[in-house]
Amino acid sequence: MIDFSPEPGDLELARRTATFVRDQVVPYESDPRWGEHGPTDELKNELVALAGAEGLLSPHVAERYGGHGLSHVGRAIVFEEAGWSMLGPIALNIAAPDEGNAHLLEHVGTDEQKQRWLTPLAAGEIRTFFAMTEPSPGAGSDPSMLASTVHSDGDELVFNGHKWLITGAPGAAVGIVMARDDEFDGATMALVPSDTPGITIDRVLDTLDSSFTGGHAEMTFTDVRVPASTVLGERGEGFRYAQVRLAPARLTHCMRWLGAARRAHDTAARYAAEREAFGVTLGAHEGVSFMLADNEMDIRTARLHILHTAWMLDRGERAGKASSMAKTVCAEAIWRVVDRSMQILGGRGVTSDTPVERIFRDVRAFRIYDGPSEVHRWSIGRRVLRDLDR
Repeated sequence: MIDFSPEPGDLELARRTATFVRDQVVPYESDPRWGEHGPTDELKNELVALAGAEGLLSPHVAERYGGHGLSHVGRAIVFEEAGWSMLGPIALNIAAPDEGNAHLLEHVGTDEQKQRWLTPLAAGEIRTFFAMTEPSPGAGSDPSMLASTVHSDGDELVFNGHKWLITGAPGAAVGIVMARDDEFDGATMALVPSDTPGITIDRVLDTLDSSFTGGHAEMTFTDVRVPASTVLGERGEGFRYAQVRLAPARLTHCMRWLGAARRAHDTAARYAAEREAFGVTLGAHEGVSFMLADNEMDIRTARLHILHTAWMLDRGERAGKASSMAKTVCAEAIWRVVDRSMQILGGRGVTSDTPVERIFRDVRAFRIYDGPSEVHRWSIGRRVLRDLDR
């Protein structure tokens, strides 16, 4: 029998997170330091300090590095509460890409790498980036098209390449850079400090979303030299490590955005209970009540996918297909919830008078990043046919 029950301590942490986000984070949503390219580092640091004072910082990281060491199921309930405000994950230090990078560092990094980078990352003292995605004809949804290169030169590695949509690069202290490594017939990842000569941030892209500190950058790596000791894990194993990072990271995106979808739904439901049209409240009209019902069902379906996949990860089961299904189901269900909520709010929904307009813009991008829905469907379909031969 599958038991999704979280630990009692996790439930208490989720309750504290919910209170903290509503009482202390939501008031910051009108702060001018939250701009088109995300909250500034000044705002981010202020929010992190608040979460730290409440003992809520980095719940996903092991206790020895300064976190709470939550299981994946525990993360599901805490991250959802943090996602009630899009600034909530920033405050708790569980936003992308830092959350996924911390997970990868903890599982693959050396003790020295963890001491140098993971401990300050868990404390919210630094930010990181993850540089895999490239403009055409390089790697996007197909990592095998990786065009950036890395090669040995004595005791150093030399990186060359062009990356884009690199979240959080401006202002980050270090990045996990992934490149094709022909010497080892694969791909290699390394921890590359942002101030290393040869790294150029060409531009910060103007994008639909605005909830990631530093925004999304286009970068060039020109003869970037780092010591061989910066390799993350083993050379040539980068594609395998990418899956170590991406499978849980897809799921934590779902957790956070589910909280935002609940916020949009709650906003719409309250409006439907008060606003009158044609002699009754909006909620009394069947068309609106059906949308509210569909929202409830989509939220529940998304949560069940999250919990089941989290349960599999906690048991050490292979969860690649489940992760793809959860990402696709959740991204589309969350989008439907927010879209319906905006429809219920009518003209009010397209203004910044409610948080729904901003949530709407941010969650639309979720159907694309971490793999578009179509790529995940293709991958799931291949697995279905492959399993027939077993």
